[in-house]
Amino acid sequence: MRNLAVLLLFSAVAVCARENAPKTVLLWPNGAPGAVGNEDLDKPSLAYYLPDSSKAVGAGVIVCPGGGYAMLAMSYEGVEEAHWLNSLGIAAFVLKYRLGPRYHHPAELHDAQRAIRMVRSEASNLGIQPDRIGIWGFSAGGHLASTAETHFDFGDPGATDPIGRVSSRPDFAILAYPVITLKPPYAHMGSRTMLLGENPDPRLVEFLSNETQVTPLTPPTFLFSTDADTLVPAENAVFFFLALRKAHVPAEIHVFARGAHGAGMGEKDPSLAVWPSLLANWLRVRGLLPWGSGH
Repeated sequence: MRNLAVLLLFSAVAVCARENAPKTVLLWPNGAPGAVGNEDLDKPSLAYYLPDSSKAVGAGVIVCPGGGYAMLAMSYEGVEEAHWLNSLGIAAFVLKYRLGPRYHHPAELHDAQRAIRMVRSEASNLGIQPDRIGIWGFSAGGHLASTAETHFDFGDPGATDPIGRVSSRPDFAILAYPVITLKPPYAHMGSRTMLLGENPDPRLVEFLSNETQVTPLTPPTFLFSTDADTLVPAENAVFFFLALRKAHVPAEIHVFARGAHGAGMGEKDPSLAVWPSLLANWLRVRGLLPWGSGH
């Protein structure tokens, strides 16, 4: 009987896990543009994590995990953040984008833009306001997020696909220890190679060094990095912050003295554990969260 009880318990847990699992949707159900095959890695997708309707605040965030444009750190730079956002009443959408060396630019940017358009086109059904959709990226995912916020369009009104008629501009951005520049000496050369190949056109390197691409239309941005990060130096975040200031774009930056690259939400490092609270406060300042809520 004891074994049967244990089996029933595990079955109940499995059913619950399936019921609570996020809905995952292909960005292009009929195949992504430029796809070179039909494997899972050729099919960018978006996992939907929706908050309890009783605490939803009408905002959503596309989350771009890092991994040097070669892999995706889904668990600690995607799923954890989705649950944290849900705890604040914010909808989260974790992006599985295409990767190098199989794919180079612009495939990754197309995936991020498509994700923003898709969420915005479904906003009313998701309980989200279409002008409260942000993007959050970590490391190379931070480069993708900063690319999305500096290289966007307002949709093609003549597109046969209704999603293509929707703006790809995020309304705000969150960049955690991001890759920003692709130019030495502060570039993360591994990410650059995966994104652009071994010998990229210098004009493309400039075009995707996003500190050079900020305009007054770039959305408000929160940046977090550490002085101890030897993989992606804090200069990346600092250069982008200074470009935002020059363009009069609202921005906030926190560069912590300690903390290794890839810290995620920082819960394992007491010196970084405060940073999500700082982010939540910034979201309140931006009017995306009510004061006195959450963390």
